[in-house]
Amino acid sequence: RPDLAPPTTSHSGFPFWRTTKRAITMADDLATSAFFQEGHTTVVTGASSGIGRAACVMCASRGMHVWMVDIDEEELGIALEMVQKVAKDVVVQKIEAVTADVSDLAAMEKLSDRVFADGGKCHFLFNNAGIGEGGGSLTSIDTFQHVVGVNTYGPIHGCLAFVPKMKESGEAGLIVNTGSKQGITMPPGNLTYNVSKAALKAYTEGLEHELRTERRESNGKLRAALLIPGWVNTSIFLKTERENAKAAGEEFDKDKVFFHEDKPASGAWMPSQVIDFLLEELDKGRFYVLCPDNDVSREVDKLRMDWTMHDIIEDRPPLSRWHPDYKDKFNEFIEGNKSKK
Repeated sequence: RPDLAPPTTSHSGFPFWRTTKRAITMADDLATSAFFQEGHTTVVTGASSGIGRAACVMCASRGMHVWMVDIDEEELGIALEMVQKVAKDVVVQKIEAVTADVSDLAAMEKLSDRVFADGGKCHFLFNNAGIGEGGGSLTSIDTFQHVVGVNTYGPIHGCLAFVPKMKESGEAGLIVNTGSKQGITMPPGNLTYNVSKAALKAYTEGLEHELRTERRESNGKLRAALLIPGWVNTSIFLKTERENAKAAGEEFDKDKVFFHEDKPASGAWMPSQVIDFLLEELDKGRFYVLCPDNDVSREVDKLRMDWTMHDIIEDRPPLSRWHPDYKDKFNEFIEGNKSKK
């Protein structure tokens, strides 16, 4: 079971994690049912495909009003039709598609004005839009700013535009930001992306700390969570390759992309599985929604994170997991600490 811990000390004798059957709840009175109710409203960015679209499908099927936000107008229109088909009552429910760039604060503020117009509310804000492009430490500043603009500032803009109004409404609300394991373990290969997700992790942790304080001291009704997907059959890589081909003036061949929603990899989860897992973890009061996949268990993910933190504690080289002098030690650590099945 993922909520039962294997050995509780690391290779150095330092506790690498301790879990209990019930996580320390963020707010006992803010269970998942407080947000995902018929007649409530959700706003989802990155809604044209993948995890965002799956979230819209889930919310619409529960009778919620759904605002679908994405920069890809064509795919957003296709997703809108899909979501409308699963709505509990398409006449009563408002299912809206809005083309917007999350890296533009003014666009997100304009969206929030529309959502809250005429007494509107927002009970679930899902800052999910993201891009996979990037590069190393010397990637161009334009690329770096674009990635951080979407992956980091996008969720921050969503929070700045919506959270004050969610507080003013006086209703229970949930903010979920989509992070990444790469923002925690920092694998080499796309430093720009790692930086964008690491910054988002820090922001979301701080946001929840502030909201938790408000819940304890002034009857606050908002909570935040960080979604940390595993390998998921989404279109983020496909869209990156498509944009790269367009920039190079080359023809794009979808079939050459390793995996995506229409060409799922066996080791990856489908987006709907991520949403199902998100709901399960929220019900347990979890802030860190660390998703496994068909390739890597949550136990192994936690061990990888433990090793990463001990680079600092034990004065190892950064990213020692990929350092030739530590490769065997890392593998021994994983195998030595995995629970025996």
